[in-house]
Amino acid sequence: MYSWLGEIIAEEVSESTWQQAKAAALADISRAKAFGITSANVDVMIQARSQLLKSVLPDFRQFYQTNLRADYEAMLAVLWDLWLPLGMKLAAHRQSLNRPLIQGILGVQGTGKTTMCQVLSLILQQLGYRSLSWSLDDLYKTYSDRLILVQQDPRLIWRGPPRTHDVDLGLNVLEQIRQGETSVTVPRFDKSLYAGAGDRTTPEIVTNIDIVLFEGWFVGVRPIDPKAFEITPPPIITDADKAFARDMNQQLSNYLPLWDCLDSLILLYPTDYRSSLEWRKQAEQQMVAAGKSGMSDSQIEEFVNYFWRSLHPELFLKPMLRSPSVADVVIEICPDRTFGAVYQTEC
Repeated sequence: MYSWLGEIIAEEVSESTWQQAKAAALADISRAKAFGITSANVDVMIQARSQLLKSVLPDFRQFYQTNLRADYEAMLAVLWDLWLPLGMKLAAHRQSLNRPLIQGILGVQGTGKTTMCQVLSLILQQLGYRSLSWSLDDLYKTYSDRLILVQQDPRLIWRGPPRTHDVDLGLNVLEQIRQGETSVTVPRFDKSLYAGAGDRTTPEIVTNIDIVLFEGWFVGVRPIDPKAFEITPPPIITDADKAFARDMNQQLSNYLPLWDCLDSLILLYPTDYRSSLEWRKQAEQQMVAAGKSGMSDSQIEEFVNYFWRSLHPELFLKPMLRSPSVADVVIEICPDRTFGAVYQTEC
């Protein structure tokens, strides 16, 4: 934590502290550019961020202590450096559109999509915007529909890959929100039903939504050149694996109308995609330690490999780092789950 951050919270801010805060905001050129901070506006931006910090802090503290049962103070620097300026960026984008903003958030398992959406919702609420945290998972086809699907394609043994979602349902919901409908029925999915197979649960009725935080493990991912499957990384090894990967790549075309609803896309990019396997193991171990049922390490590896065979991060995410027409902001996630570089995508 910055030594001067405590002063801002305590409202005992010296001129020296303001200078340090402004210098820190401009020090990382790529991050400053991603958040629209310049030498001309840094005074206004830091003043606004400091006020926002003080207003959101009580809710942020309660969220970490109650929901995550974690030390919120350890995350104050992340709140200041990343989540607050990101929330301000989304609010500014929403204001410029003069209609609801559909913000996509792409991240593989374990990159912290859910936590980020929850924190951003707290920040946006303080800025006067009603947000909806919604997941691609909420668009899974019903349990009965997926039973039919697995008969049609036995390779789709688990929900997750392309073709296991109801794209038209998602389009309908996002279009209603974009058009400014005051009340919208949003589908929700309960993963615990049917012994973990999951099914639709009671939908949620939301009103007057300003910003949708639409997250998922392949939100915004587009089909790639089929030639990319000639040489593939593990676990895409056999001819059958490659055929499955090609078919899933082709299925992505059906999701393009849904991605076209996005006004912007944030990519949570793991610097080593293999970290998501370890993150998943850690999460399962924590569940077991809390007395809940969890998968064994071998089951987790089988589960994660299934996702990697369908849409491999090396094949689908890396090209997005060089495609500003797809992803707008990249936030790197290090193997220890800390945040690394933050930057805008460039050609």
